[in-house]
Amino acid sequence: MEQTKKSARVVISGGGTGGHLFPAMAIADALKKIDPATEILFVGALGKIEMERVPAAGYEIIGLDIRGLQRSLSFENLKFPIRLIKSLRKSFNIVKNFKPDVAVGVGGYASGPLLYAASLKGVPTVIQEQNSYPGVTNKLLAKRAAKICVAYENMDRFFPADKLMLTGNPVRKDILAIEGKKEEAASFFGLSPEKKTIFLTGGSLGARTLNESILEHLHEFKDQSIQLIWQCGKFYYNSLKQQFNEAEYPNVKLMEFVSRVDLAYALADIIVARAGASTISELCLVKKPAILVPSPNVAEDHQTKNAMALVNKQAAILVKDAVAKTELVPVAMRLIANEEKKQKLANNIAELGLKDSAVVIANEILKLIQ
Repeated sequence: MEQTKKSARVVISGGGTGGHLFPAMAIADALKKIDPATEILFVGALGKIEMERVPAAGYEIIGLDIRGLQRSLSFENLKFPIRLIKSLRKSFNIVKNFKPDVAVGVGGYASGPLLYAASLKGVPTVIQEQNSYPGVTNKLLAKRAAKICVAYENMDRFFPADKLMLTGNPVRKDILAIEGKKEEAASFFGLSPEKKTIFLTGGSLGARTLNESILEHLHEFKDQSIQLIWQCGKFYYNSLKQQFNEAEYPNVKLMEFVSRVDLAYALADIIVARAGASTISELCLVKKPAILVPSPNVAEDHQTKNAMALVNKQAAILVKDAVAKTELVPVAMRLIANEEKKQKLANNIAELGLKDSAVVIANEILKLIQ
């Protein structure tokens, strides 16, 4: 008599930011697509983005009371050891009760305790490292991992070479379909399909430096034929709206958040952005010239390292945060006028794009179970 095939059980841990959470959810979706019977449990950090977004996507999540160490002297740092011990205990209970076949860590505070507990219980672990320079947690977890999925070459500087697999970062499928959408995009933003367009994005929260850089040079968009789609973020939208008269700047579309990123990418001739791992993965796949302004406020300055991985291959231009207020807009204006440079950057960034990353990672997870 044939035995009924047991459905795979996978626990996915991490989050804290969209950059960690989106790959986690994309991997979960890919696992479900390959085998709808796969049972998936998320483990996140209480109070972080994943605690809302994961249930909204239809997955179960358990929260750990874990936070990172603050860079400055802080009372919160004194609580860290207690939080860590509590999170480890809870993680051991999760592993004991859920009985996962594989534990996946995508970075973020919750991935450390959960993957450590899983590995001690003999559960194979997979790390998905989005950045070109890994954080401390993933470096520590790598020793026990069965597989490490990375988005950049030469990661054997940080991880055991025999465990590495170059998969790229999972990106949102809906934003990659940009072909033939220029007219629709122009209509959506109320801009012209004929004029050259810059898309500037500081992410959903916004980036102060990018916004201040535009404000400093706003006059340059007044009479020029250059258009700007300006995603300023929810923290900055209301104050920026008061600082300039939209009627005076028909070429500038100020938006708190761009819901149709595919249309922004479709209309853009060049893109200005921070250098988060997910953003860079998207830029490689939409094949557009990019100017990257790495955030200085991230652990181990990993955004600069992400950006340099492209700059060293002449696949992007880097403007340092410290000089962006004076240099960013002039650099963007020179680039948008230089057809040869734009084509070279587009060709080079296109060579770095890795497609179907979520499916590739999901298949690696299932191979460990089989």
